[in-house]
Amino acid sequence: MVRRLLLLSYGVLCYALSLATFLYAVGFIGGFLTPTQLDDPAQGSLTAALAINGGLVGLFALQHSGMARRGFKRWLTRFVPEAAERSTYVLLSSVALLLLFWQWQPLGGIVWQVQGEAARAAVFAVYALGWIVVLATTFLINHFDLFGLRQVWLAFRGIPYTPLKFATPGPYRLVRHPLYIGWFTVFWAAPTMTAAHLLFAVGTTAYILAAIRWEERDLIAAHPEYASYRRQVPMLLPRLQAKSDPSVSGNGLRPAAGKTRFTSAGSSATDSPR
Repeated sequence: MVRRLLLLSYGVLCYALSLATFLYAVGFIGGFLTPTQLDDPAQGSLTAALAINGGLVGLFALQHSGMARRGFKRWLTRFVPEAAERSTYVLLSSVALLLLFWQWQPLGGIVWQVQGEAARAAVFAVYALGWIVVLATTFLINHFDLFGLRQVWLAFRGIPYTPLKFATPGPYRLVRHPLYIGWFTVFWAAPTMTAAHLLFAVGTTAYILAAIRWEERDLIAAHPEYASYRRQVPMLLPRLQAKSDPSVSGNGLRPAAGKTRFTSAGSSATDSPR
């Protein structure tokens, strides 16, 4: 019983850290309230700043996608309980993001700047909408499984973990990765786009586009019906008239995982099946 309680406490703490990281990210990217910000004035050498920032984005990408691979999960569960694997992923994702927030090097320089209070407020509204999409889609795909709480709760109760069923809730009938659309909105909806913000947006966008390919290979291996879903439903841009395919409908939820979790865990409804 003590071991189960410790496991549950570990999962809850990892989840709490991920929520704190999520909230910090809102201010860091948006440029308000947080001690460090994406668009702070330039400091130090431009070459050093580019190298450090590129390394920080690369480190997060390596952790976020590397730990989501099935082979790495099998290796990790040799050292941590299987029920804690997802929480550990969430923990290390949060640590990688917090390191990025702490060590990010502003570059100065303005790429574009929206003029007028009303126009700037509109861009901020789109930015806020992006965060709402990110959060809402995690609940569509089972928020608590995505962040590891369901796994540790079932283990605490002595109930075996059962993977979530494949299905296409809400916007997943229109595009395969609505969560990533939310992230792209967050990255690019900036009333003032500085050089550092542009570097961050380009780097994270490129990572997500590459990560989609990796995670979809895993999904097809874990869920054969995903191949049909991928043929029928576009990746990011919805069709004006969607094709119908009964093999991709259902009432369950697809397994979720690391993708893109660019939240401290973040990613699409289809990421990283257990």
